[in-house]
Amino acid sequence: MSFAQSVKRVVGTGSVAFSLALGAAGVQAQEPIRIGAFLAVTGPASFLGDPEQKTLEMLVDQMNAAGGVLGRKLQLVSYDSAGDAEKARTFTKRLIEQDKVDVIIGGSSTGETMAAVPLVEQAGVPFISLAGAVVIIEPVKKWVFKTPHTDRMACEKVFVDMKARGFSKAALISGSGGFDKSMRAECLKVAPANGIEIVADETYGAADTDMTAQLTKIKGSAAQAVLNPGFGQGPAIVTRNYKQLGLTQPLYQSHGVASKEYIKLSGDAAEGVRLPAAALLVADILPANDEQKPVVVKYTQDYKARFNSDVSTFGGHAYDGFWLAINAMKATNSTDRAKIRDGIEATKHYVGTGGIVNMSPTDHMGLDLSAFRMLEVRNGTWTLVK
Repeated sequence: MSFAQSVKRVVGTGSVAFSLALGAAGVQAQEPIRIGAFLAVTGPASFLGDPEQKTLEMLVDQMNAAGGVLGRKLQLVSYDSAGDAEKARTFTKRLIEQDKVDVIIGGSSTGETMAAVPLVEQAGVPFISLAGAVVIIEPVKKWVFKTPHTDRMACEKVFVDMKARGFSKAALISGSGGFDKSMRAECLKVAPANGIEIVADETYGAADTDMTAQLTKIKGSAAQAVLNPGFGQGPAIVTRNYKQLGLTQPLYQSHGVASKEYIKLSGDAAEGVRLPAAALLVADILPANDEQKPVVVKYTQDYKARFNSDVSTFGGHAYDGFWLAINAMKATNSTDRAKIRDGIEATKHYVGTGGIVNMSPTDHMGLDLSAFRMLEVRNGTWTLVK
């Protein structure tokens, strides 16, 4: 394994270090609270992991500057999984057994997350995933939570909007990744209950660079609108091909592309595209009385000031995961793993970047459909659909 593949990043307690060594960094008067993470900082899913890593680093530094938590400093121990499930499994094991972290926040993608689930469940370590598929929290797993909206919720939000626009026939074009497959399956399940008939169902591979063949079939179908479950560069290619072929049906994307990067990659072809997303993407145009506005505005300002780049909902997932863990420690006055788990599960009315979170023993995400805002690309930026 190369250095790039096994790099360990340690942030907090007054130092930033990169090291392959897994031993203790030195005895301190009081042990730090260790927050573990494995994130796709590099590789094809880096648009997810990079803002997640930066967000966690920023929050740890902010918290330590304010005195830490429960009188102790925080330490972020993070590994770059590069979106690889096998690496995620290896790093999760390392975080649990060698780094002895108190909580794990991570799993940029569904594949990485599901590779870690058996390990955290067996070891009894609270784990807050940053991935989207509903399988992460259904069925409920004792030690596993997640911050993003589910793929099923995205399907439902899109179908509600389609119906409001008078559409009843839709086409799907989805990628081959774990999230893409999961969302496609969820959309097929919930379409009938939402009054939508799926009249075309096309897929594309992870390495495909042209989707005109699939879109040509959709163009010849009875579809009144098209939904593209997916993330990464695939949806941007679909969007560009969509315009090239002259399709006139409204195009919807998933929350898997909820960042400015999607608009940049799609260019002017993104004009008019709709997708469900968190309030974070439209922080500046939220109504003044919106309960989430102070939270998303502050995070947006802090992130831009430190990194000179725009926020994405993916960094927001890490923001919410961090605060769910910290709030649980404060509420239980403990860093005991079991008590942190119980504190997370007892979360009520946490106002985050993704929505208002209300956890329970039967709901380890805590968001409902109101957490999604329907957005539309206009003049190269996000706007709120009224």
